[in-house]
Amino acid sequence: MAVSTRATDARTGLQKATLGTGAVFLLLGILGFIPGITANYDSLRVAGPGSEAELFGVFQVSILHNAVHALFGAAGLVMARTHRQGRNFLIYGGVAYLFLWLYGLLVGDDLPANFLPENNADNWLHLALGLAMIALAVLLSPKTVPATETVPGSPTGDPGSVPDHQHNKT
Repeated sequence: MAVSTRATDARTGLQKATLGTGAVFLLLGILGFIPGITANYDSLRVAGPGSEAELFGVFQVSILHNAVHALFGAAGLVMARTHRQGRNFLIYGGVAYLFLWLYGLLVGDDLPANFLPENNADNWLHLALGLAMIALAVLLSPKTVPATETVPGSPTGDPGSVPDHQHNKT
């Protein structure tokens, strides 16, 4: 009888949330390049408010906007490897999306400074995403953290990991 050497999934809930969040952003970045899923695809521009393409017919996108979503998603997939990196992705990514929400409110839809571009639906989605990502990081961070973290599938763990109890928590 063969014995399985496959390790069980040692990911924390936070790492799984980071992995899921990253996968969703990567998927959205890809979907933004697919005609039919993206309405007005023929008006897709590199950047700026001149791009009238809308993901799902609602969220204004451009090549830059789609690329940012895809790269952000890929970063989430990579950062899900450790609990600490996953938490950082969710917190700092959430803060970045809150800044995008404020940026969208302040810049307006048709101004040249709206280089991503963003419309009203994007703005409110960015608020929801920012708050949700920060909430996931806070709610899924354990009260006590093991002294060391290990990267799933790595016998020696994450050599660059610093025990979480040595970090200042606010």
